[in-house]
Amino acid sequence: MNATLLAVALSLVSAGAYAAAAVAQSRLAGRTDPSTGVLRLLGRGAWWSAVGLNAGGALLHVAALNFGPLTLVQPLGALTLVVAVPLGARAAGRRVGRTEWRGTALTLLGLGALLLTAGGSAPHETLSLPEALGVGAATMAVVAGLGRPGARPGLRHAAASGITSGVASALTQTLTVAVTDHSGGPLFSWRLLTVALLVSAFAMGGLLLSQTAYRGGLGAPLAVVTLANPVAASAIGLALLGERLQGG
Repeated sequence: MNATLLAVALSLVSAGAYAAAAVAQSRLAGRTDPSTGVLRLLGRGAWWSAVGLNAGGALLHVAALNFGPLTLVQPLGALTLVVAVPLGARAAGRRVGRTEWRGTALTLLGLGALLLTAGGSAPHETLSLPEALGVGAATMAVVAGLGRPGARPGLRHAAASGITSGVASALTQTLTVAVTDHSGGPLFSWRLLTVALLVSAFAMGGLLLSQTAYRGGLGAPLAVVTLANPVAASAIGLALLGERLQGG
């Protein structure tokens, strides 16, 4: 199996794990008082089940990033929406509606058209330390702006969650490429340590932001999370990692 097919296969399974985690988080959010703090969530088995599913999806996603570029792997995360539709309906004890099936079909068509333009070569470039710090600072500024008090906090938190998760994926690719590079460079450095800390912070921040976003329901917040993620990651790939879309 070539690198591109392997990246696609890993991304598909990862999307399934993320969808199951999103449904679990949504159900937990629906049964949790909005004033409940993070520490109270840590004592609930449902929270840790969602964390486990997210962790499994993340590991598969990291593996996919080692074989495919951000412009290919990240858009495949939209399949989370496709998988979440029947899972969410089943969890709610209802059938999938016509509008949901129509949205699922349009998502698949749009994803197919988008993937035709995605580059298929394995990643080889990484972020420098100044670039990683700049990306981290810009992301924190955007998240701070989206997290301010105001209208539609669910969708704003969902956008912040998608952006932080997408940035975490872009930074993770720098780690995976650097660790698997056989050029003889140092395995441990200040650059990789800084990137690893940023990945941990953004990954956890994305998880907590999505949990608050799902208090208003699963549909719209999950769509915003899923679409903001590849936009953020692909922007980094195109601007800083030398990735290109097919056809220029």
